[in-house]
Amino acid sequence: MIIDGKKISEKIKETIKKEVSSLSKKPTLTAISLGNNPASELYLKIKKKACDETGIIFNEIKLPQDTSTEHLVNEINKLNTNKEVNAILIQLPLPKQIDREKVFSSISLKKDVEGFNPLNVGKLFYNFPSVMPCTPKGVLRILEEIKVNLEGKDVVIVGASNHVGKPLAFNLLSKEATVTFCHIKTRNLKEKTLNADIIIVAAGKPNLINKDMVKESTIVIDIGINKLNGKIVGDVDFEDVKQKAYLITPVPGGVGPMTVAMLLENTLELLKDE
Repeated sequence: MIIDGKKISEKIKETIKKEVSSLSKKPTLTAISLGNNPASELYLKIKKKACDETGIIFNEIKLPQDTSTEHLVNEINKLNTNKEVNAILIQLPLPKQIDREKVFSSISLKKDVEGFNPLNVGKLFYNFPSVMPCTPKGVLRILEEIKVNLEGKDVVIVGASNHVGKPLAFNLLSKEATVTFCHIKTRNLKEKTLNADIIIVAAGKPNLINKDMVKESTIVIDIGINKLNGKIVGDVDFEDVKQKAYLITPVPGGVGPMTVAMLLENTLELLKDE
């Protein structure tokens, strides 16, 4: 069975739209982008469209590719003190000259819409209330929507990034799942995935997971976005694995729309927490 992330996200967006329409002050999301990365520009258009559909105000600050860390931090500090802005988004990827730690650390905790500030990450580690990064939050919402009881489940996460894999692991552990971390260099990856009740893949390698690596009762969540032979594909060989997995997310149409929906939800929640 295929998990329709777009359908779930539309339901969430409709709920957000109704709540935003009842507010006297509208949520405002400001994105900062550097350079002219075509993929980044596309993602920003998608985010703006979603904001427009739900009544959230979207602004974008475009900076040159060669912007310094100091200049970017100055721009963020201006937004931190701007009472009209309640959510700040730094569009990734950032150019190589940018000190990511300084940039993410400079975002106000009260406006950190993607939960990238290290202090918010630390709160996740301790299971304290904090902003959850949008992609992991989208994955968790999918599991919630399909009514998965995570307690005692064996979850294999393939990909240990700071913004996806690690936040997911912290949250899943707090829900008493048993989490195994893997990555593209893990030896005998198949041995790990064959024991999993849930496989979550965010490794950046197309077709990394095939049907021989999953059991029939497995739920497969594919976070990967890759371009292969002119098509957008995930890290899972979808056509192969869908024949065997119990549930699976497609790419596109799975986690991607949920990430955008969680961005909107985080923006609204930050306004409510002011």
